[in-house]
Amino acid sequence: MDVGELQTPALVVEQALLTANLDVMSAALPGNRLRPHVKAHKCTSLARAQHRRGHLGFTCATIREVEGMACAGLGGDLLLANEVLDARRLGAVIQDGARVTVAVDSVETVAAAAAGGVTEVVVDVNVGLPRCGCAPADAGRIAELAGSRGLTVRGVMGYEGHLMMAQPVAEQARLTAECMALLTAAHADVGGDLISAGGTGTYAVNTWATEIQAGSYALMDTAYAQLDLPFANALSVLATVVSVSPGWAVADVGLKSLGMDHGNPTIPGATVWFCSDEHTTFAPEEPVRVGQRIRVLPAHVDPTVALHEALHVVDGEVVIDRWPVDLRGW
Repeated sequence: MDVGELQTPALVVEQALLTANLDVMSAALPGNRLRPHVKAHKCTSLARAQHRRGHLGFTCATIREVEGMACAGLGGDLLLANEVLDARRLGAVIQDGARVTVAVDSVETVAAAAAGGVTEVVVDVNVGLPRCGCAPADAGRIAELAGSRGLTVRGVMGYEGHLMMAQPVAEQARLTAECMALLTAAHADVGGDLISAGGTGTYAVNTWATEIQAGSYALMDTAYAQLDLPFANALSVLATVVSVSPGWAVADVGLKSLGMDHGNPTIPGATVWFCSDEHTTFAPEEPVRVGQRIRVLPAHVDPTVALHEALHVVDGEVVIDRWPVDLRGW
C-alpha cells in the first residue's frame, strides 16, 4: 500500500528511524540494563523488536498491558510500575506462567498484591516526583510487611520523572544524583537485586539504577526532541488538508488523535495555530492544497499512540507493515 492510500488520521512510523533508535539505545543500555516501558507504544510487535535486541524484561503501566504482553509470549519478566488495589487479574496471569512483579508503597497495596495472587513486588520510593511512592525512610518497613505476607521483594523503584526535561545536562545529572541517593539508601534497607528507575530523558546520566525504564526513545516526540538526545522523531500522524483559506489551512487531525498535554503538535514548514476536536489549524509557509497529505509531529507520544488502533510502518512512501496498538484500553 502507498502511504497516500491510508485513511487519515493515521499513525506512521519510519522504519529506518525506528530501527536506528532501537539500536542506539541497545548499544547504550544492553540487555537487562534496559527494561523498556511499553506504555509509550502499547504495541507487542514493537516490543518484540526490543526483545530481539536482548531486552527480556519489560515495564508496564496497566494491568491490560501486562495481560497483553503475556498473551504475546513476552511475559518472561514484567514489572507493573504502578500501584493497584485489585491484583486478581495479575494473579491469573501469573498462574498461566508469566512472571509479574508489582510496585507497592503502602499497607493497602501490599495486602492487595498478596490477596490477588502476586508473589513478587518492588517497593516504590518517592524520589522527588509528587506522585506514587513511599517516603525513603519507610521503604524498609514496607519491605518487611511484604515479606511477612509471603511476598518476595525484588528491590526498589523510583521515578525521577520531574527531571526528564531538566537542562543543562550537568544540572540534570546533579539532581538525578540527589534522587538516586534517596533510592539507593532505601535499597540498603530493602535489599534485592533491582534498583529500577529512569526514563528516556535521564537514561544517559542515571548510572545508579540497575535498569532503566525508558520508553519514548523508540518513537520520540517533539518534547523530547528539544533535548540533545541521539533519537529521531520516528512517529508522525498522517493528516489530510481538508480546507484552505487565505493565510491558513486545516488538517483532519485534532484533539481526538493527538496527545496535547505537552502542547501543540508541530507541522514542518508551518506554524500551528490551534487544535480542535477533529482539526488542526495552521499557517503554512508555502501554499497547500485541499487533499494534500502532511505529517504532524505530536508533542507527547504516549497518549497519542493510545488514541489509535494501529502503527503503520513505512519505508518512504510505502507502507510495509501494520502493527496493532494491541495494549491500549484498560
